[in-house]
Amino acid sequence: MIKLDPYINVDPGTMSPFQHGEVFVTDDGAETDLDLGHYERFVRFRTSSKSNFTTGRIYENVIRKEREGQYLGATVQVIPHITDEIIRSIKAGAGDAEIVMVEIGGTVGDIESLPFLEAIRQMRMELGSKNTLFIHLTLVPYIGSAGEIKTKPTQHSVKELRSIGIQPDILLCRVDRPLPPAEKRKIALFTNVEEGAVIPAYDASSIYMIPSMLHDEGLDEIVVEKLAIQAPTADLGEWRAVVDAMQNPIAEVTIAMAGKYIDLTESYKSLSEALIHAGIHTHAKVNIRYVDSEEIERNGLQCLDGVDGVLVPGGFGERGIEGKIAAAGHARSNHVPYLGICLGMQAAVIECARNSANLSGAHSSEFDQETPHPVIGLITEWTTSEGTLERRSFDSDKGGTMRLGGQQCKLAPGSFVAKAYGTEVITERHRHRYEFNNKYMMELEAAGLRIAGRSIDGNLVEIVEYPDHPWFVGCQFHPEFTSTPRDGHPLFNAFITAALAYKVSQKAEVPDAVT
Repeated sequence: MIKLDPYINVDPGTMSPFQHGEVFVTDDGAETDLDLGHYERFVRFRTSSKSNFTTGRIYENVIRKEREGQYLGATVQVIPHITDEIIRSIKAGAGDAEIVMVEIGGTVGDIESLPFLEAIRQMRMELGSKNTLFIHLTLVPYIGSAGEIKTKPTQHSVKELRSIGIQPDILLCRVDRPLPPAEKRKIALFTNVEEGAVIPAYDASSIYMIPSMLHDEGLDEIVVEKLAIQAPTADLGEWRAVVDAMQNPIAEVTIAMAGKYIDLTESYKSLSEALIHAGIHTHAKVNIRYVDSEEIERNGLQCLDGVDGVLVPGGFGERGIEGKIAAAGHARSNHVPYLGICLGMQAAVIECARNSANLSGAHSSEFDQETPHPVIGLITEWTTSEGTLERRSFDSDKGGTMRLGGQQCKLAPGSFVAKAYGTEVITERHRHRYEFNNKYMMELEAAGLRIAGRSIDGNLVEIVEYPDHPWFVGCQFHPEFTSTPRDGHPLFNAFITAALAYKVSQKAEVPDAVT
């Protein structure tokens, strides 16, 4: 599966989460669109750096080739050079796959997406209509004041596509209510699409209901028929089990997510989904209470009252860091289950240094380069999964210069994480510049912190825990990127299990009311 994005950024790595949502990291270290996270969660396959191409990356490749003289003095133009590069990228991303699904972001009619649309038009000419299929997602709005469903937006969107030589084979019509047969016939008539291929895509309470809903509308049968694919009948038993578990929980917990981007929850999309997945696999409804870490700084920790677990996610920049550190301290001192991810682990380390190891003024050099105790510091060199040595400094570019992608980690026997994973060595994905400062390891261990996971060469601290706490884990990596609804993730499952146990223990401590 491949996502083509029309924006000019080379990748989403330096884009604000408020503008673009989460940055999803692949095993091979690419910073990509969050839609790749959806692909992995739904299809059980691993995306890569060849799964996401932006306008910026396409143009960067073409300009580099022009500078190298690869075009032999030709005048470089959108057609054929940009479109050829898009086609080359799609084929590179496809590899030896028999079927490739390519999503083009943006809106039909946008100037910036035209080269991508032209490229797929050319690919149909090259591969033939029997080997290509165009599915167009459109909006069919309901106008409440008039009490009418309007098909005009769909008609005009398809008209735009047909004007550049693309005839959709299937229409997916976003609707919030049943699409009447008369409206369906009208759409088919004005778009030149078979009526049976006009598929309503209804709003759903959970995205994981969509596979069954589209199957019930016959979308999968239409696709295999049009591509002449011999395929067995779809077995959606696992997806029905996922939906059933979501709709019929036997317990309930509330998790506080203390972050700085909570005004746009898409910034934490994989995290939110991972918590939902853990709920599915522990038969629990997981309520997420999004807490602005700056609110903690302003008004104190009351916003964490009544929660069954605290999760502090990753992030960049100083804003809200003291609130995250306070949240970690609250979880430690009150024995509330805690999961710190990336910066969330670093916040827990800083809190331990300040309040348990008596290292006054301890901080991360990311936020205070004059701190007397930089318990978190810039990682200047590390070994990649391919065995090459990477080096960075404070002056390095921001884009694509972090420790990125899948890295192996060796777990400490008997630790919370070793029990959760059930194995000695794991592989998880990273996205960060700063690491635990090993110079403070002995002092922090003496203060009660346990080093529960290290990089495979033993040089980098990957996981910390408090062994005398019911469940307190901080990890430098991002386990949410590998969680899926059908398989879950061992770390999140263990976290929610601990939250359920904490909730039961709190009820047991409250005496029955006297009547």
